[in-house]
Amino acid sequence: MRPTAPEVIAKAIDGAVQLATAESLTAGMIAARLAEVPGASAVLRGGVVSYSSEVKASLLGVDEALLAANGSVDPEVARQMAVGAQRACGADAAISATGVAGPEPHDGKAVGTVYIGWAMGADSGSDAHHFVGDRAQIREQSTQAALHQFAAILDKASSQ
Repeated sequence: MRPTAPEVIAKAIDGAVQLATAESLTAGMIAARLAEVPGASAVLRGGVVSYSSEVKASLLGVDEALLAANGSVDPEVARQMAVGAQRACGADAAISATGVAGPEPHDGKAVGTVYIGWAMGADSGSDAHHFVGDRAQIREQSTQAALHQFAAILDKASSQ
Protein backbone atom coordinates (compact mmCIF):
# COMPACT_ATOMS: atom_id res chain seq x y z
CA MET A 1 0.00 0.00 0.00
CA ARG A 2 1.34 3.41 -0.94
CA PRO A 3 1.76 5.99 1.78
CA THR A 4 -0.78 8.74 1.97
CA ALA A 5 -0.15 12.43 2.46
CA PRO A 6 -1.22 12.19 6.14
CA GLU A 7 1.47 9.54 6.68
CA VAL A 8 4.14 11.74 5.07
CA ILE A 9 3.12 14.75 7.17
CA ALA A 10 3.07 12.63 10.35
CA LYS A 11 6.58 11.29 9.61
CA ALA A 12 7.86 14.80 8.91
CA ILE A 13 6.34 16.15 12.13
CA ASP A 14 7.76 13.24 14.14
CA GLY A 15 11.22 13.86 12.69
CA ALA A 16 10.97 17.67 12.73
CA VAL A 17 11.74 17.66 9.00
CA GLN A 18 10.79 20.67 6.87
CA LEU A 19 9.46 19.72 3.39
CA ALA A 20 9.42 21.33 -0.06
CA THR A 21 8.34 20.36 -3.56
CA ALA A 22 9.38 21.17 -7.14
CA GLU A 23 6.78 20.13 -9.67
CA SER A 24 6.54 20.10 -13.43
CA LEU A 25 3.99 17.61 -14.80
CA THR A 26 2.10 17.48 -11.47
CA ALA A 27 1.82 21.31 -11.42
CA GLY A 28 1.35 21.58 -7.66
CA MET A 29 -0.61 18.38 -7.02
CA ILE A 30 2.01 17.01 -4.59
CA ALA A 31 2.12 20.19 -2.51
CA ALA A 32 -1.67 20.45 -2.61
CA ARG A 33 -2.06 16.86 -1.42
CA LEU A 34 0.31 17.54 1.50
CA ALA A 35 -1.39 20.85 2.33
CA GLU A 36 -4.79 19.13 2.61
CA VAL A 37 -3.53 17.43 5.78
CA PRO A 38 -4.35 19.25 9.02
CA GLY A 39 -1.10 20.30 10.66
CA ALA A 40 0.86 20.38 7.38
CA SER A 41 1.85 23.99 8.02
CA ALA A 42 4.18 22.75 10.76
CA VAL A 43 6.44 21.09 8.15
CA LEU A 44 5.48 22.14 4.60
CA ARG A 45 7.72 25.10 3.71
CA GLY A 46 6.52 25.56 0.13
CA GLY A 47 6.87 24.48 -3.44
CA VAL A 48 7.78 25.65 -6.91
CA VAL A 49 5.68 24.82 -9.96
CA SER A 50 8.30 24.83 -12.69
CA TYR A 51 6.45 23.90 -15.82
CA SER A 52 8.95 25.62 -18.12
CA SER A 53 12.66 24.96 -18.46
CA GLU A 54 13.32 28.66 -17.89
CA VAL A 55 11.72 28.45 -14.43
CA LYS A 56 13.60 25.23 -13.69
CA ALA A 57 16.85 27.07 -14.44
CA SER A 58 16.10 30.47 -12.92
CA LEU A 59 14.25 29.50 -9.73
CA LEU A 60 15.56 26.01 -9.03
CA GLY A 61 19.08 26.33 -10.39
CA VAL A 62 18.83 23.44 -12.84
CA ASP A 63 21.83 23.51 -15.16
CA GLU A 64 20.86 25.23 -18.42
CA ALA A 65 23.31 23.15 -20.46
CA LEU A 66 21.74 19.97 -19.05
CA LEU A 67 18.27 21.20 -20.00
CA ALA A 68 19.48 22.11 -23.51
CA ALA A 69 21.19 18.75 -24.01
CA ASN A 70 18.69 16.37 -22.39
CA GLY A 71 15.42 18.27 -22.13
CA SER A 72 13.39 18.62 -18.96
CA VAL A 73 12.40 14.96 -18.67
CA ASP A 74 15.64 13.59 -17.29
CA PRO A 75 16.81 11.94 -14.04
CA GLU A 76 19.50 14.54 -13.36
CA VAL A 77 17.03 17.37 -14.00
CA ALA A 78 14.71 15.76 -11.43
CA ARG A 79 17.54 15.53 -8.90
CA GLN A 80 18.58 19.14 -9.46
CA MET A 81 14.95 20.28 -9.16
CA ALA A 82 14.69 18.64 -5.73
CA VAL A 83 17.97 20.17 -4.57
CA GLY A 84 16.79 23.54 -5.87
CA ALA A 85 13.48 23.31 -4.02
CA GLN A 86 15.30 22.32 -0.83
CA ARG A 87 17.51 25.41 -1.15
CA ALA A 88 14.81 27.84 -2.33
CA CYS A 89 12.38 26.89 0.43
CA GLY A 90 14.91 26.39 3.21
CA ALA A 91 13.73 22.81 3.69
CA ASP A 92 15.42 19.69 5.04
CA ALA A 93 13.85 17.42 2.42
CA ALA A 94 12.39 17.98 -1.03
CA ILE A 95 10.70 16.00 -3.76
CA SER A 96 10.43 16.83 -7.44
CA ALA A 97 8.46 15.45 -10.36
CA THR A 98 9.20 15.89 -14.05
CA GLY A 99 7.84 13.81 -16.89
CA VAL A 100 5.47 13.35 -19.77
CA ALA A 101 1.76 13.19 -18.92
CA GLY A 102 0.67 13.24 -22.54
CA PRO A 103 -1.12 13.05 -24.79
CA GLU A 104 2.03 13.50 -26.94
CA PRO A 105 5.68 12.56 -26.30
CA HIS A 106 7.93 15.42 -25.08
CA ASP A 107 11.66 15.98 -25.67
CA GLY A 108 11.83 12.55 -27.30
CA LYS A 109 10.47 10.84 -24.19
CA ALA A 110 7.43 8.56 -24.27
CA VAL A 111 4.16 9.40 -22.56
CA GLY A 112 4.29 8.03 -19.02
CA THR A 113 8.04 8.58 -18.55
CA VAL A 114 8.42 10.22 -15.13
CA TYR A 115 11.37 11.01 -12.86
CA ILE A 116 10.89 11.65 -9.15
CA GLY A 117 13.81 13.53 -7.65
CA TRP A 118 14.61 13.76 -3.97
CA ALA A 119 16.93 15.62 -1.65
CA MET A 120 17.44 15.00 2.07
CA GLY A 121 20.21 16.86 3.81
CA ALA A 122 23.26 16.57 1.54
CA ASP A 123 21.99 13.41 -0.19
CA SER A 124 19.99 13.50 -3.41
CA GLY A 125 18.94 11.30 -6.27
CA SER A 126 16.11 10.36 -8.59
CA ASP A 127 14.03 7.36 -9.57
CA ALA A 128 12.65 6.51 -13.00
CA HIS A 129 9.04 5.44 -13.52
CA HIS A 130 6.91 4.54 -16.49
CA PHE A 131 3.20 4.97 -15.88
CA VAL A 132 0.34 3.90 -18.10
CA GLY A 133 -2.95 5.69 -18.54
CA ASP A 134 -4.39 8.96 -19.68
CA ARG A 135 -3.01 12.37 -18.68
CA ALA A 136 -4.94 12.54 -15.41
CA GLN A 137 -3.96 8.99 -14.44
CA ILE A 138 -0.27 9.60 -15.15
CA ARG A 139 -0.32 12.81 -13.09
CA GLU A 140 -2.04 10.99 -10.21
CA GLN A 141 0.41 8.07 -10.36
CA SER A 142 3.27 10.59 -10.35
CA THR A 143 1.84 12.30 -7.27
CA GLN A 144 1.54 8.95 -5.49
CA ALA A 145 5.09 8.00 -6.48
CA ALA A 146 6.35 11.30 -5.05
CA LEU A 147 4.50 10.71 -1.76
CA HIS A 148 6.00 7.21 -1.65
CA GLN A 149 9.49 8.64 -2.20
CA PHE A 150 8.94 11.29 0.48
CA ALA A 151 7.92 8.56 2.95
CA ALA A 152 10.98 6.49 2.00
CA ILE A 153 13.49 9.28 2.58
CA LEU A 154 11.79 10.24 5.85
CA ASP A 155 11.92 6.60 7.00
CA LYS A 156 15.60 6.41 6.09
CA ALA A 157 16.34 9.63 7.99
CA SER A 158 14.50 8.44 11.11
CA SER A 159 16.43 5.16 11.15
CA GLN A 160 19.84 6.87 11.17
